[in-house]
Amino acid sequence: LGNYSSATKFFLLGFPGTKELHHILFATFLLLYSVTVLGNMLIIIVVHADKRLQSPMYFFLGHLSVLEILITSVAVPYMLQGLLRQTQIISLSACCVQLYLYLSLGSSELILLGVMAVDRYVAVCNPLRYNVIMSSYTCTWMVTVSWVVGFLFQIWPVYATFQLTFCKTNLLDHFYCDLGQLFKLSCENTLFTELILFLMAVFIIVGSMILTIISYTYIISTILKIPSASGRRKAFSTCASHFTYVVIGYGSCLFLYVKPKQTQAAEYNRVVSLLVLVVEPFLNPFIFTLRNDKFIEAFRDGVKRSCQLLKH
Repeated sequence: LGNYSSATKFFLLGFPGTKELHHILFATFLLLYSVTVLGNMLIIIVVHADKRLQSPMYFFLGHLSVLEILITSVAVPYMLQGLLRQTQIISLSACCVQLYLYLSLGSSELILLGVMAVDRYVAVCNPLRYNVIMSSYTCTWMVTVSWVVGFLFQIWPVYATFQLTFCKTNLLDHFYCDLGQLFKLSCENTLFTELILFLMAVFIIVGSMILTIISYTYIISTILKIPSASGRRKAFSTCASHFTYVVIGYGSCLFLYVKPKQTQAAEYNRVVSLLVLVVEPFLNPFIFTLRNDKFIEAFRDGVKRSCQLLKH
């Protein structure tokens, strides 16, 4: 590429290693992706079909599952294709769309996690007024805000990124269009853009995290005041799955985006990106359902009904 010409396509380097290693990675990631899609689809279907799960907590969980399917589908199928072909080429426009969808869906998910923390706060700290406060109108409004803000918030970062001239090389050291690696390819000064993106990441990630921390501070304080041990266990069990997911989600996002300099080592970015795009969505169905007796009961009843219909 010349000094003043910008790349119109990128070669994604993906994962280092031999062809055999790539085949092992392909089989592993394909299995994880398949379980992720099926598991999250199962949550959506069961929550929608069973009247016992028509509550705010499961309403939010259904939307979280939709986001997980979309987030992992933004990059993983393309990554699997690259592992098979050994070379992965993506056009500038496709790279722009992929980055926008990934950042927007990720932002929506973080906001939704904050909303779910508020829901758990109301359930534990104001149980008598829970149905009044968390009405269907309020829940719909909160979910809509999560989706809309997430998609509107990322318009400028993606626009600013693709106004840069990528003239150093068109080899992108990642398995998807990563923001930090794109900055490395630019021959312009990106410090101002990176600073603005850092502040925006702080606003979304740290903002929703603070909301979650405040909610859980009140939740833990209320749980500790419950006199019976069984009561404390029951109250904590309603929050444990969400809290586990929050720790994984916020931890990986803080590592990736809340730093003034985005262009850190590709190896670290790859590992943490796999946590966000592959491991997190894969764990979601297990974290939220394995210890949830109400969901398991609804799932069993659904299977029984399906078997009876098949017999007839």
